[in-house]
Amino acid sequence: MDLYIVLGVGHGASQAEIKRAYRRLARRYHPDINPGDQAAEVRFRQILEAYETLMDPARRSRYDSGHLAGEPAGTSAGGFEGFDFSTRGVDYSATFGDLFADVIAARARRPAAPQRGSDLHVELQVSFAEALTGCQRAVTVTRRDHCRACAGAGRTRVAGGVCGLCHGTGAVRSVRGHMVFSRSCGTCGGTGRLYPRPCDACGGSGQETRTETVSSRVPAGVADGDRLRVPEKGSVGAGVGPPGDLYITVRVEPDPMFRRSGDDLETIVPVAVHEAALGARVQVPTPDGSARLRVPPGTQSGQRFRLRGRGAPSTRNGQRGDLIAEVRIMLPDVLDERSKDLLREFGRINPRPVRES
Repeated sequence: MDLYIVLGVGHGASQAEIKRAYRRLARRYHPDINPGDQAAEVRFRQILEAYETLMDPARRSRYDSGHLAGEPAGTSAGGFEGFDFSTRGVDYSATFGDLFADVIAARARRPAAPQRGSDLHVELQVSFAEALTGCQRAVTVTRRDHCRACAGAGRTRVAGGVCGLCHGTGAVRSVRGHMVFSRSCGTCGGTGRLYPRPCDACGGSGQETRTETVSSRVPAGVADGDRLRVPEKGSVGAGVGPPGDLYITVRVEPDPMFRRSGDDLETIVPVAVHEAALGARVQVPTPDGSARLRVPPGTQSGQRFRLRGRGAPSTRNGQRGDLIAEVRIMLPDVLDERSKDLLREFGRINPRPVRES
């Protein structure tokens, strides 16, 4: 049997190719992987002898010229006359450590599985009126996206180079027992002239930084601090991973007339002394205009009245809260003597009430 066929390499194989072939076969037939399997042990000894012979330039030269073990190259019935295939004196542990160092390195080079990208967070300022009625707004975000030149792969295929897998032969060989199989190289499609190289646009990362404007609908009734989610507008993940989400935190500008409490709105209604004492109908501002409020006689300052359905709309079901109107009695400016006399008269007729202890 030809030593080159044992390792599954050509007669002109380089030492690097012989070493790769040996490691591939040794991982399959090593005695530590196949405990108790005598056939695998003998097969490994053949692989080891072939490897040691072909890796030694002097021994390889003698073998190629037919002077190794006293037989012409490839003419013996088994191809291994002169070799001792027993397992005595063979140090398998040394080859085993070197063998699986290559496995660990290959796993380290294996690309990571796609991972979901990170979320992005931005703030959006809206007016009080926009928060109550809703609006369409846009925010500018800078995020990591898939490279448009290589579609996120991080590499491009360029014609003209030698394929790194088949070394330009267009075929990949594998060994099963004593048989050698050859198949078309999947990397270059059998041409031997295609190979991947890092993408020039992204430097091999598969990603690029992109600034874009993202439009989002601000729903009616949104409150200060509410967050809006825009799916898949975050940064993309490693390994052509899906993008994260964009979260927009809404900041509502305060309003000088209304204060929000849940879905209810609160406002202050100034009322004159005589209106609070005698009763009146006063105009109350609302988010969408105004409403008339009946102030009953004897209304005190700080008393609160509820106007149903005049508050902020709910983002859950669209129903509006209430408007809470708090009365503040406003004292008039007393500038003339007539007004002063009337107030003194009022005080004599209506003395200050005494609080109960």
